[in-house]
Amino acid sequence: MRSNGPVILALPAFRGVTRRLVLLAGGLYLVLMVLGVVYPPLSQGATMMLILTPHLAVFGHPWQVATFALFSGGFLNTVFALLSIWFSGSMLQDERGDRWVGEYVVVAAVGGGVVATALSLVGLPGISSYNSALGLWAIALALLLAIARVQPQAEFGLMFLPMRFKAKYFAAGFLGLNLLMSLLAHDYFGALTTVCVVASGLVYLQLAPRRGLGFAFSENMYGMRNAYYRAKRRRAAKKFTVYMRKQGKEVNIDPSGRYVDPDGKPREPRDPNDTRWMN
Repeated sequence: MRSNGPVILALPAFRGVTRRLVLLAGGLYLVLMVLGVVYPPLSQGATMMLILTPHLAVFGHPWQVATFALFSGGFLNTVFALLSIWFSGSMLQDERGDRWVGEYVVVAAVGGGVVATALSLVGLPGISSYNSALGLWAIALALLLAIARVQPQAEFGLMFLPMRFKAKYFAAGFLGLNLLMSLLAHDYFGALTTVCVVASGLVYLQLAPRRGLGFAFSENMYGMRNAYYRAKRRRAAKKFTVYMRKQGKEVNIDPSGRYVDPDGKPREPRDPNDTRWMN
């Protein structure tokens, strides 16, 4: 349930899509770290196949627009990114649900990866299609900005600072700090990718229904199916009315195609196990 009170950065429940994302990214980092000790060329090759390099993503490795979101640089960098995802994702799960958070992460990652790849091919200054980007912190920032969008008046309190910040200022500060560090390191493509991931997440927030695209799609499919059966029932009722009129009898059919008793008496419930009334 939504709360606009102060939010203390303690570890929340570890469950749902947030747990799967943290375990997947953390497990992938540990596997590649072990491979780097045992056989470094294999670890480096696997990493290059999974992080986002626009030239490779366009020519032979399209999965990179999704898998790059599981990588971050260095051990502490990865740990703090996973903690941020854990905290932010759990808050969003309480607010919007597990399915919505999963869709949001996928749309932000894939949408941001595709847009960043397309922009790198345009030839922007300082950006080449042979640059590479890691997206774990971009996902963490996208989740944090989603909290700022959903609960803008919520307050965050850091355990090591006696200060509280509103969610929108907290998220904007972290995003600005991340972009500043990327620009100072001349990682222009990394900064572009972060902006694209965050922008894709915000577009999803703006356009997607509250319960997610999957729920809306299933509801539309069921609605189309029900509309088909209602139309089929109305056509059958119309044929039945014409047939009964030829027999010299008038019958009343409601707009849904159901038979209406001319006396207005409610029909007694029928036993579903009694097949005599079906014919």
